[in-house]
Parts: sequence; structure tokens; C-alpha cells
Amino acid sequence: MAVRTAVASSRVGRPGPFVTTVALLLVAATFVPLGYIVSEIFATGPSQAADLVFRPRVGQLLRNTVGLVVCTVPICVVLGVGLAWVVERTDVPGKAWWGPIFAAPLAVPAFVNSYAWVSAFPTMHGLSAGVVIATMSYFPLVYLPAAATLRRLDPAVEESARALGSGPVAVFARIVLPQLRLAILGGALLIALHLLAEYGAFVMVRFDTFTTAIFEQYQSSFAGPAGSMLAGVLVLCCLVLLASEAAVRGRGRYARIGSGAPRAAARIRLGASTIPVLATLALVTAGALGVPLWTIGRWLRIGGAQVWDFTELGEALGQTIALAAVAALLTTLCAFPVAWIAVRSTSVFARMVEGANYITSSLPGIVIALAMVTVTIRWAPPLYQTATMVVAAYVLLFLPRALVSVRAGLAQVPIGLEEVSRSLGKSGPVTFARITLRLTAPAAAAAGALVFVAVATELTATLLLAPNGTRTLAMRFWSLSGELDYAAAAPYALIMIVAAVPVTYLLFTQSRKAAGI
Repeated sequence: MAVRTAVASSRVGRPGPFVTTVALLLVAATFVPLGYIVSEIFATGPSQAADLVFRPRVGQLLRNTVGLVVCTVPICVVLGVGLAWVVERTDVPGKAWWGPIFAAPLAVPAFVNSYAWVSAFPTMHGLSAGVVIATMSYFPLVYLPAAATLRRLDPAVEESARALGSGPVAVFARIVLPQLRLAILGGALLIALHLLAEYGAFVMVRFDTFTTAIFEQYQSSFAGPAGSMLAGVLVLCCLVLLASEAAVRGRGRYARIGSGAPRAAARIRLGASTIPVLATLALVTAGALGVPLWTIGRWLRIGGAQVWDFTELGEALGQTIALAAVAALLTTLCAFPVAWIAVRSTSVFARMVEGANYITSSLPGIVIALAMVTVTIRWAPPLYQTATMVVAAYVLLFLPRALVSVRAGLAQVPIGLEEVSRSLGKSGPVTFARITLRLTAPAAAAAGALVFVAVATELTATLLLAPNGTRTLAMRFWSLSGELDYAAAAPYALIMIVAAVPVTYLLFTQSRKAAGI
């Protein structure tokens, strides 16, 4: 019986030919953007490529982009970790409310945030404006994992350090901060990749980055050699970030060992510092949520009833929902074979399949869109500017978001239940439908929701790939704000934020569940 069980387990756990084939096709698709960049570099020739790369304009873009990352990421890390520590480890009043408040800025797209700040402060421009807007948009990417990690830490180690004479600052620096390293590095990497990919937010404040320059080059020369070389430099920046994060992260892990139940850490009394801390929290809230909500409300009031063109709004909302729903469903389905291989296999092939998707998703949407445009024009002209290519780009961009949730759901499915189903004569597809799919349904639903909102607020790839006549919420907002018709753009901004709120709350609740709360 033991031998039979082992065989069944191997049969159930090993990816079959269908799963392997689908995963290989997905890997091949994910390498299209990188292949496009490499082929363009070779087609341009080493001499011309060097002339296009080593020129003053590229140097300026590199300084701007690196300066943006170098300035924004540390500020977001300090802000996110500091807020997480105040909310999770002190007796700050209203601590139950501050958590959702500091997760809420993720519901405001960065280009909407830029629109709000520029509307409120028309003189904002350049690097400082980009840093402010990016910080207010992205600090929750550090806050959420840092807060979740702080809730999981065993306070016994910190108590032992204090008993040995270490002060609060020393305990935080020597005990708490090292255990936050993975959360900080993960959040910092996400922020840096967002900064490299963002287009709309920096165009509004007239700050040139590689992404804005590539888009301008595409509009003027339709993806000529100069744009391709800029895309190549941008891809190299992304790969450098990924390699740097992996090197700094290392293999060190922190885990609680031993018996006993985990308990919450005793909260630190703020005392006389309560008012300054509350003022700081209120200031961050005003910058991250107050400015965009106040600006949108102001423009809605100025525009009056006439800005609510329900025909245009309904058309944009319908197209957005249709594209987002199809992309969310397809992306979640594509995540299953990749997640299955990642969970049920420890081979090199499994690591390659999973890693390929993460590497490709780290590329900016404009690079993926340019690759799609070039591939369709050269080898599949009927697909050029069709909804099919738009959805394909969405799958490449957001597959890792679905993969994270689906992978976690599959990891919690007991293989024994699948073995029992197979031993009763049920086929693989029937077992998957009745056992695996039912148990992973909540995780799959969360994955679909994350992709849905990401697609609903995606701008750059949609602008390049959308068929004529397509008017999503993001596209209509961008068109109207580009014409400085801020009042008419306000309803579209409001609808995008409202659509993102449920998923933002889902992220917050999931982070608390991960911490056992």
C-alpha cells in the first residue's frame, strides 16, 4: 500500500504533458519583449547602436531616471517602515483606522495623483515634483509588507535585548530592522520598477524619464532605432534592479523556532510625542489621499452636472470592464499551469518557468507594447491594433500578480485528496475540477480581482495597442487631462479610484491574514 501511495503521489504531483506544453508556450511568449530588444540592437548594428546610446540625451535620461529612483525609494522605505512601526508597535490613537488609510493610496493611480497635485499646485515640475508624487503613490508598497512582518515577529527577542540593557533605538536597529529586510527589499524593488515603468505621472510634471522619452520617440518615428535603443537601456536598468535586489537579499531568513504560541508585542507609550506623531500621520494622509480627493471634488464642483456625460462615461466604463474581465479571466487561467509546476516540482525547469514570468513583468508596459507592435506588423499584420493583442499584453504584464495568489492557493491543496480521487477512478481533469479548482477558487478570485483593477487603470500599453475607437476610463481621462479639461477628466478619475478601492481593501485584509490576524 505504501508503494502504491508513493506512485500515486508522484503521478498526481508531476506536471503532465498538457500543463508542460502550456507553460512552455507562456515562457516563449514572455521572451518576446526581450527578443524584440535584442533583435533591434543587432539589426541596428554596433556602430549605430553605440551612437544612439552614447549621446547626451541618453545621459540626461539616465541621470533623471536614476535620480528619481535614488531619491524616491529611500524616502518610501523610511516613510513606509516608520508608519508601520507607529501603527503596529505604539499606542497611537485610532490605530485600527490608520492601517486601511495607509493602504488606500494604492487605489489612486499615479497619473491621477499627478493630475491632482498639478491641479492644486500648477508650478510643480521636475525631479522634486516627481519624487513627491511617486512617494505619495507608492509608499504603501513598503508599508503593507513591513506592517505584516511586524505583526508576525516574536517579541521575546526584543524583550531579551532590552533586558540586557539595549535602548529602544538599539533594539530597533539591531533586532527589528534586520527582520524587516526582506519586506523592505521586496517593497523597494516594486517601487523602483514602478518608477521605471511610469509614464503619465511624470509627463504631467514635465519630467523626462526613459519611459516618457520612448513614448515620444514612438510617436515621432514609429518605434525607430532610437526608441529601440532607449528601450534597451531601460530593460538593462530593470535587470540591474532585479539582480541587485537578489544579491542584497541573499539567502538569510528569520524564523521563530521553538514551542509556544506567538503573542503580540507590548505597545510603546508615546506620551508627549502623541501630538507630533498624529500630526505626521495626518500630514501623510493629506498628501496621499487629501490632495487627490479634494482636487477631484473641486473639479467636479466647478464642472457641474455637464461633466457627467453618461453616454461617454458608460461607453468608457463598458469597454474598460470588458477588457479587464477578459484579461483577468485569461491571466488567471494562464497562472494555473505555471503555479502547478512551481508548487508540484522543484526542478530547474520549474524555477525557469516561474522566473521567466517575473522577469518579463518587470519590464515597463511601453517595452512590451513596442514588442507587440513590431511582432504584429512584421509577422501577423491582421492582429495589429486588435483587442487580442491588447489582452495579450495585459497577460504578459500582470501574470505574476495572478501567479502569486494562485500559487499560494495551490500550495494549500492537500495532494492526498487528489490521490483519493484518482484512486477512485476519476480522471485528471475531473479531479482538478472537483478537488483542486474548488479549493483554490478563493485564491483564483483574488488573483482575478487584482488583475482586473490593474487592467482597468493601465495606461501606457493601452495607448499604444488599443484599436481605433477604444476609449477606456484611463484613456478618456488621459485625453481630457492632456487637453487641460480637468473638470471633464474628474469623473473618470473618480470612477477609477472607486473601482480600485475593493481590491486595495482585499490587499490589506490579506496582509493581516498572512500575519495570523
